[in-house]
Amino acid sequence: MAVTYMTEEGYKKLMDELNELETVQRPAISKQIAEARDKGDLSENAEYDAAKEAQGMLEMKIAQLKDTIASVRLIDESKISTDEVQILTRVKIKNVKNGQIMSYMIVSESEANFKEGKLSVTTPIAKGLLGKKVGDIAEVSVPSGKMQFEILEISL
Repeated sequence: MAVTYMTEEGYKKLMDELNELETVQRPAISKQIAEARDKGDLSENAEYDAAKEAQGMLEMKIAQLKDTIASVRLIDESKISTDEVQILTRVKIKNVKNGQIMSYMIVSESEANFKEGKLSVTTPIAKGLLGKKVGDIAEVSVPSGKMQFEILEISL
């Protein structure tokens, strides 16, 4: 099983989502199934089929969440250094080719949110930046070819 590194905040979000699925959505789907079953012949009951399918999808999502939660290792944020790019550091980079400056926080896959500037540690750009220091040039392979980024700043 793969280890999933995340912050206390990310872990809390996963636990809240699991709680919502188990205590709100699961009973709601069970109720839909019961109501559809009460309508009679199950062989031609589209509502029953849809509710059973939704139940299967929900149970799969619950199982996946539980697997992720079981593999979580919380990151001690007090031990994070800004000497090099690592998970939970914010990195300011400059695209060497066009001079564009971007800032990303490297986070676990489950906490990634590109709109918030949170880049998953599993992305090609994050993988290329990990371990680099200020002033280094990171060469990153992306679908469109190779890109070079200069590390301008590393912070928390």
